[in-house]
Amino acid sequence: MTTTRFYLPLNVPGLAEAVSTGTVVGLAEGFVADDTSKEAEYAALVAAADASAGLLAGLPDGARRRVVVVVEAEDHVGHAPWSQVVAVHADTADDTDTDEDLGWFATQEVDDLLAL
Repeated sequence: MTTTRFYLPLNVPGLAEAVSTGTVVGLAEGFVADDTSKEAEYAALVAAADASAGLLAGLPDGARRRVVVVVEAEDHVGHAPWSQVVAVHADTADDTDTDEDLGWFATQEVDDLLAL
């Protein structure tokens, strides 16, 4: 079985929903690295972070942070269980400069990330 690493742009409310439902949806809207090189994976992460910035308008204080969820799932599926999330990248403060890199969080740290 072949898996693909998807970089999904979300925002804080979207991350909270994924955690509460135990399901990550929208893999088709995710970004996929052209290959498994570090450079290609970084490019997919940056593209997803840029897309996430577009999801922040109108959100309240505490929720205006870019979020990228990294999922390893079978090709061409629309959703994945939370257990297939391998990492979360996110801003640690509202309205962070979009030129800044996102912080890396293990899945065990997501509750703490949501509490920021």
